[in-house]
Amino acid sequence: MKSTLTSLCAAFVLMGTSASAQELKLGYVNSERVLREAVPAKAAQTKLETEFGKRDRDLRDAEQRRKTAEEKLDKDAPTLSEAERTKRQRDLLEQDRDLQRKRREFQEDLSQRRNEELSAVVERANRVIRQIYEQDKYDLIVQEAVFASARVDITEKVIKALNAASVTVK
Repeated sequence: MKSTLTSLCAAFVLMGTSASAQELKLGYVNSERVLREAVPAKAAQTKLETEFGKRDRDLRDAEQRRKTAEEKLDKDAPTLSEAERTKRQRDLLEQDRDLQRKRREFQEDLSQRRNEELSAVVERANRVIRQIYEQDKYDLIVQEAVFASARVDITEKVIKALNAASVTVK
């Protein structure tokens, strides 16, 4: 850790000495903000909601039916025969297992599609960032930083370029 910190400090000192001849142009992009505010990211979210909304509603309805059946069993239990109570309990267990399996499959499918959609948005954003890097002649653009001043934050520029690119793609 110390050697990495020492190397990093040495690199900044060297950059500082060469900076007198030429100023470094640095940029910072807040990736989370891009994925939250850019039109392509919002479109991907809407697409996922459309694609998975019906399945989610169906699962919630099935969970409600199962809960209603459980409440009915609890209410009717004192008047039911042992055989009928056991049968209903078995049915509830089977419904519960089926719901858990369907919910797990739903989550896996949703997670996979979300990753696909987000990776497409990230790829487009990276192309836009590269274009800005080349057009504006940046020396370095970072996407992860503990602190970044507004002076080097180009997130808004990236979002605008990404939104403009998405309008021309449609």
